[in-house]
Amino acid sequence: MNIEQVRFNMVEQQIRTWDVLDTDVLDLLHVIKRETFVPTEQREYALMDIETPLTPVSKTQKMWSPRMEARILQDIALDGSEHVLEVGTGSGYLTALLAARSNKVTSVEIDPALTAFAAENLRRAKISNVSLHTGDAAHGFASAGPFDVMVFTGSMEVVPEAALTQLKAGGKLFAIVGKAPTMYAKILRKSAGGMITERTLFETQVAALENAARAPAFIF
Repeated sequence: MNIEQVRFNMVEQQIRTWDVLDTDVLDLLHVIKRETFVPTEQREYALMDIETPLTPVSKTQKMWSPRMEARILQDIALDGSEHVLEVGTGSGYLTALLAARSNKVTSVEIDPALTAFAAENLRRAKISNVSLHTGDAAHGFASAGPFDVMVFTGSMEVVPEAALTQLKAGGKLFAIVGKAPTMYAKILRKSAGGMITERTLFETQVAALENAARAPAFIF
């Protein structure tokens, strides 16, 4: 198998066709090798249009599909100056992409085995502008904030108010909001005056973030 040909096909057939046209993002996918961020047992699936399992490191967690990672990287439109919070480090691949496009990434993972796995992947890739933490950041990570950009990699029923308070004026927060089977990828922005606006990107469905914020129950 010619891995570079497979990578080229991934970019051209999976990703570019999903409205990812930013050449800097597309070029980055050739530089940071996705297959080096997955367990050895899963490498044959690393460039497929699927959510890549992270077994045996994690029995439950999966990476987003390559096109999802690329689309989000494009849509949050980093300019290289930002301090980014990523909630849900996983394998560290999206972390690496974010780090390549920003000034600094603080990434928090609730599973210590995945934190260790991501740390080794990032070390091998020589990514040095990432601070990894093990903990629960479902409502943000105030001790390292405020942040220019926040990216939550698991879904939530609502965006927690506590997270929005950790966002700088002019900042952006990406989240997948809703309950299965109806979820939407959204970018929320905070104005200089603190007003929050949101833009819906597309409909999708991903696993819920552990301890994610829930919508208040209706009482009749």
